[in-house]
Amino acid sequence: MGLHKITKIIMALFAVVGAIIVGFIFSIDEEAMQTEMKLVGVENIDAPMIENIMLVAWIILGIILVIVLFYVLKGLFSGNAKKTLVGVGAFLLVVAISYFAASGAESVPMKDGEVLSANGSQWVSAGIYAFYILAVVAIGLMVFSGVKKLAK
Repeated sequence: MGLHKITKIIMALFAVVGAIIVGFIFSIDEEAMQTEMKLVGVENIDAPMIENIMLVAWIILGIILVIVLFYVLKGLFSGNAKKTLVGVGAFLLVVAISYFAASGAESVPMKDGEVLSANGSQWVSAGIYAFYILAVVAIGLMVFSGVKKLAK
């Protein structure tokens, strides 16, 4: 295993841990955060300091997205654009099929007392359907590839 693969695995682990931490920070409010921090031994937490850290995190995320977008577009224009457009078109077709197959005729009350609109409910259902369709296609292609290799 080369150093490059090890570095990529470590980066992926850091990304997962970072995503979990960000999800944790976004999911709780300030009072709940104070309570959680007291449980781990931190007596006082400065809310503006957390806001500054989150601002820096958003700025870094924006920079990373700009860099990724730049290299994706650079690779797209230097490579075979037809295959990329076919892939994007197939994905959009799956999303469209999922959206029209989803039912979102009624509003859904949520736990926090707010109401999810019928359109929002339809988009949530469409996302779930699209996930299932893509998962079935991926599993089917893996099985097909395995059977094809066994046949050789």
